[in-house]
Amino acid sequence: MLRFSRVFLAFLSTTLIVAGTATAAPYPEKPIKLIVAWSPGGTTDILARIIAQGLSEKLGQTVLVENKPGGGNNIGTEYVIRSAPDGYTLNMTNPANAINASLYKGLSFNFINDTVPVAGVVRTPNVMVVTAALPVKNVDEFIAYCKANPTKVNMASSGSGSSIHLSGELFKIMTGCKMAHIPYKGAGPALNDLIAGQVQVMFDNLPSSSGFIKDGRIRALAVTTSTREASLPGVPTVAETVPGFEASAWFGVSAPKGTPREIVEKLNVAVNQLLADPKIQKRLSELGGTPIPGTPEDFGKLISNDTQKWEKVVKTSGATVD
Repeated sequence: MLRFSRVFLAFLSTTLIVAGTATAAPYPEKPIKLIVAWSPGGTTDILARIIAQGLSEKLGQTVLVENKPGGGNNIGTEYVIRSAPDGYTLNMTNPANAINASLYKGLSFNFINDTVPVAGVVRTPNVMVVTAALPVKNVDEFIAYCKANPTKVNMASSGSGSSIHLSGELFKIMTGCKMAHIPYKGAGPALNDLIAGQVQVMFDNLPSSSGFIKDGRIRALAVTTSTREASLPGVPTVAETVPGFEASAWFGVSAPKGTPREIVEKLNVAVNQLLADPKIQKRLSELGGTPIPGTPEDFGKLISNDTQKWEKVVKTSGATVD
């Protein structure tokens, strides 16, 4: 009996040591998934791949981008929210996460309550682009064309609820232009149809449009920020024609509610270190983006403020998907 007790105690001690070692395993000890709720080729996807590569190097574990498009950003977002809060499934957060709170009436989640902000990544202007065959060269001419052809202008977006969609709705409110909204499952397929002339205009996030603007396949009429964009010299702001118009997009990383604070902080430090890298800054600048480093709380405040801003646009425009 004594021998059995000693054997049992030795087994118990070994078990506790192994369990303690497993509990104390440093994060991350396996690959991390960064979920993009849009199709490949759009701005959220482009930025996610830049961040994933950099985080892989900073964290010493592979960060994999996984696209889960559909539902105007909601399918991928809900997937993250329902995932284990262990730091291994993250959300590439974008303005649709703020907009959808008021655009969709029957959401099964509340983004602000059901996630924790990790880190802001970048802010970018949207850019008003038209198909190359459209006979307009500036915003004034576009407004005149719209009003003369009220049934001929289709406005593409990366999906209902995206900043691309709501930027266009804001433009309609402020100019009186009539444009039919055509939502796609991401900026990539929307841009393909814009290039082909199947749709006429888009208020795209600059990173996904910049290459097509530079090679002349689409025409930039204006940027949506209050100041001009250095990467598009000579392109005015919408506000120079439509006073008071302003819209921009931002991107960052969020995690499921309940993710341990120490994991959130480790990820936040890694993202901020990445944004301080001159190579990353140069790449983001080439895409028209401005890094937005800061604390998790800083990013949370940005999400909250934008949720309130776009709620007003949704109510005024009457935009709905339900």
